[in-house]
Formats: sequence, C-alpha cells, structure tokens
Amino acid sequence: MIVKKQFAVIGLGRFGGSICRTLSEEGAEVLAIDMDEDRVNEFTPIATHAVIADSTDESVLKSLGLRNFDHVIVAIGDNLQASILTTLMLKELGVKKVTAKAQNDYHEKVLNKIGADRVAHPERDMGVRVAHNITSSSVLDYLELSHEHSIVEVIAGRKMDGKTLIELDVRANYGVNIVAIKVGGKINVSPRADQTVHSGDILIVIGSDSDIDRFKKQLLENE
Repeated sequence: MIVKKQFAVIGLGRFGGSICRTLSEEGAEVLAIDMDEDRVNEFTPIATHAVIADSTDESVLKSLGLRNFDHVIVAIGDNLQASILTTLMLKELGVKKVTAKAQNDYHEKVLNKIGADRVAHPERDMGVRVAHNITSSSVLDYLELSHEHSIVEVIAGRKMDGKTLIELDVRANYGVNIVAIKVGGKINVSPRADQTVHSGDILIVIGSDSDIDRFKKQLLENE
C-alpha cells in the first residue's frame, strides 16, 4: 500500500491556490489554510481539508498537527511579518520541509536565514511549477508550454538503467519524447535510438501533462 504524501498550503491567493489545485490534481492529500473564509470555502471541494486559521498562532499550528506533514508551503501574500513568523514556527515545530513564498530579495534572505528549505518567487516560479517539483523527487524542473503540454527535467531511475532509448520506446509506451540527455554537465540534444540511459542521467522530456504523469509514475517513481 502506497502512503500518500501530506501537504499543507498556508495562504490561498493566486500562488498558493495554484499549488493547492495542482497538488490535489496529482492525487496528494492537501490541507488548505487561510484566514479568509471565502477563500477557504472556495477550496473546500478541492483540497482534502480546508480550514480558517491564523498561522501566526503557534497553538493553532500545533492543533493542526502540521509537524506531521511531509511538506508545508507558506504562500502568504503581502504580510511579510506573518510569512516570516509562520515559517520560523513551522521549522521550530520540526516540520520536515518548508517552502516559503518571497516578495523580494530581502524577504528571501530572511526566509533562508530562519531555515526555509526552499524559497519561491511568484514572479519567477508559477505555483503549478512548484507543485510539480515538490510532488516528485525525480522532477528537477518543470516548464508549462500550454494548459495541456509541458517540458520536464527528470532523473533516470533504476527501471531505466542500462536500457537504450529504442528498448524503452517511451513515445510508443507513454506518448512522450526524450529530446535531450544530460550526463556529467554535457547535454546530448536529439539523442540516437541506440543511446543507453543510466540511472542518474538527466532526461529532458516533452509531452502532454497526462502522458508525462503516466511516464513518471510507471518509470520513475515507487522504485
């Protein structure tokens, strides 16, 4: 039985909301948190659970059991103090991984100093992209080409080790294309069919979101 990862998203604005939606679409368990009742009501049918709560109250964070979550995303909007306090308390509570949204470079420096594991800039990192990166340890980068198509940078795993591209035949089996392979800092664009893939190689894969998701789940994850 595969245990689903548990995520909490604090702040349900445009950035946090897109993360929450994408995580839910990926099948993850998501706790959505915001102080705004209307926003919480909007995400009640989307997230696993949605609650109205003040994340700057340590007793609230404890009562929600956030220390037991695999990953907490602090996507609080313009309130820098609330963002910093929430991030600090989450790390003090022992949350394994905290991703925090930064408004500017100064905010990013503070978040890094108080222990945020990852800092995201909304203007640089779409919520969708962040969500894809944190749901899969095999995904290094994600670029949305359209509403249905993307390019992902993934790490080849044991299931692909020692096999050639023609043996893997990912186009026929999964509907995706491996357009480049990175090995030791060198990139091979349009690799030949007899190119051998090794565990740890970085693959640049293009395809529809549904096909990429199938490719990830069947070839890269749960090894």
